[in-house]
Amino acid sequence: MKVSELAKHGDVTAETVRHYTREGLLSPKRHPDNGYQLYSSADLERLHFIQRARKLGFSVSEIRDILLHADHGDSPCPLVRDLLASRLPQIRARIEELEALAQRMEQALESWQHMPDGTPDGHSLCRLIESFPDDASSREAL
Repeated sequence: MKVSELAKHGDVTAETVRHYTREGLLSPKRHPDNGYQLYSSADLERLHFIQRARKLGFSVSEIRDILLHADHGDSPCPLVRDLLASRLPQIRARIEELEALAQRMEQALESWQHMPDGTPDGHSLCRLIESFPDDASSREAL
């Protein structure tokens, strides 16, 4: 299969296939006559594996490590468990940060609902944002 055919079968873009190839996740053969990259059904299976790993939050670098373990005949499963176990607390913390951001945005929208629009005058750029307390003034108010 050529790049476009693998992309179609894998339900990704041709650029995604090229990117994974540049990153060393896919290893096509070269056509001897025209130099085209030729992918096999094993590459399609590998592409599906990469997509599953990406859906689980693994980075390209981590997937490369997982594939290297497998390619050398070693089970990558302990590595996969460790990576996910260390990532999960980070994800939960990020979700908390995003929830706090969503709350701040909701508070801002509510407080700005009846405020007039302003024009920058050299002292003020946007009264809406400037009216929102920064962390320093929020701490001082406590």
